[in-house]
Amino acid sequence: VRTCSPAQPCRAQASRRACLIARFNFVYAKERLDAENLLRPFICNTEVVQRIIYMAAVESFHAAKMAFWKIKVNVKDTLAVDHCPATLEVAVLDYIACHKDLYNVCCTVEEVICALNKNPKLPCPGEVDFSVINTLIRELCCLAFSMQTLCPPLDIAFGVDGELFNRTMYYRSCDSDFTAPFVAYHVWPALMEDGAVIVKGEVVTKK
Repeated sequence: VRTCSPAQPCRAQASRRACLIARFNFVYAKERLDAENLLRPFICNTEVVQRIIYMAAVESFHAAKMAFWKIKVNVKDTLAVDHCPATLEVAVLDYIACHKDLYNVCCTVEEVICALNKNPKLPCPGEVDFSVINTLIRELCCLAFSMQTLCPPLDIAFGVDGELFNRTMYYRSCDSDFTAPFVAYHVWPALMEDGAVIVKGEVVTKK
């Protein structure tokens, strides 16, 4: 009988974590820009386009986390019979990570688009159809959901317009006023792990 080394789950988690961070970076570098290009025929204002993408990321993570916690409760009830409290949490996370079909991402994408339509800072639904960035939203929802299966989970920092610029958390966008101390708006969120910045986000600073 082949026994499982205690280090194997740690290596598997570390590998999964590295892959998810790499995916997050790829979405920022490629798929975010693709989504901006899809929005530009509807909106000529670059700031509005970038605000939409940022809010899509925020809403995707929020909706995916809510879906994850609902699934986690059901899985925990099912696995509690065969696991002691000390091992239950890890077993639940591993089970969800291996059974991604439990997650109905289509419903989450619809929730995100609905939230964008209701956001007062974004254009009205008649002005732009947010479903044009459906691919980006879907990828972010799947990514955010998978990040919840890590221990500790990965999450994004929620920024507020007008906050003091934090160089440890954000890069300044190229069209920023580099002498301005305050954030005018956010372009991309920072990725966090247990309160520490893993990947910097991007903001625009203006006086």
